[in-house]
Amino acid sequence: MHNASGETYSGKTQSSNSFLPDLASLTAAQRRKAKLLYLNYPNNPTGATATREFYEKAVRFAYDNEIIIVSDAAYAALTFDGETPLSFLSVAGAKDVGVEIHSLSKAYNMTGWRLAFICGNELVVKGFAAVKDNNDSGQFAPIQKAGVYCLQHPEISVKTSLKYSRRHDLLVEVLRSSGFPVTKPKASFYLYAAAPRRIKNGPVFHSAEDFSEYLITEKLISTVPWDDAGAYIRFSVTFPARDAAEERRLMAEIKHRLADVEFIF
Repeated sequence: MHNASGETYSGKTQSSNSFLPDLASLTAAQRRKAKLLYLNYPNNPTGATATREFYEKAVRFAYDNEIIIVSDAAYAALTFDGETPLSFLSVAGAKDVGVEIHSLSKAYNMTGWRLAFICGNELVVKGFAAVKDNNDSGQFAPIQKAGVYCLQHPEISVKTSLKYSRRHDLLVEVLRSSGFPVTKPKASFYLYAAAPRRIKNGPVFHSAEDFSEYLITEKLISTVPWDDAGAYIRFSVTFPARDAAEERRLMAEIKHRLADVEFIF
């Protein structure tokens, strides 16, 4: 069996560029060697969304450099505040250069069931199918039937999006009251927040990991640290709560736990 291998290059994304990759930053040598451009919007961990203009630029980039684009659209259905789902494949020419992967895990609360589908360029889909056929087999039939039901009832993801939007509003309000310069995302259930440099009259944080560890050990607040493009932590609004009243109670508890410290950014 042929062993396919390759090198990865992680493009830098910054908040100043809405966490979109700067494709022009790749060198001529990197573009010559590149075979695949992997995109993920709405994004994990930042919650950033892509624009049609960016996808158009990505398609031109793929054409010019003979690169396949894989668009990971796992969170595409979870949009709110006027943001509508945007498929990479809806851009002219995208089907000629790439594919898109959709997952039922996020939009339909089927995390762990590993049910998804791929669409787009026929040859790329066939290549993926050949590789997958040699790595695993089909899903458990009841899971597939559950997936069919989900796709026949898109109102499920609409209801879920409204819930996440409501929770984002609450979390943003709490974090801003504690000094965090956060902005509500337009999609996904992630909230990306800059980590403070220190606490007034308290410890100094040299990285997001330092601050995330402080939150879990001192405040019993769980976050995920990311230091790849500046010091950030990722919150999630997927916490269990029976209703909106319990959501507000949980947010009030977070506010209470952060009330006795002053963060310096």
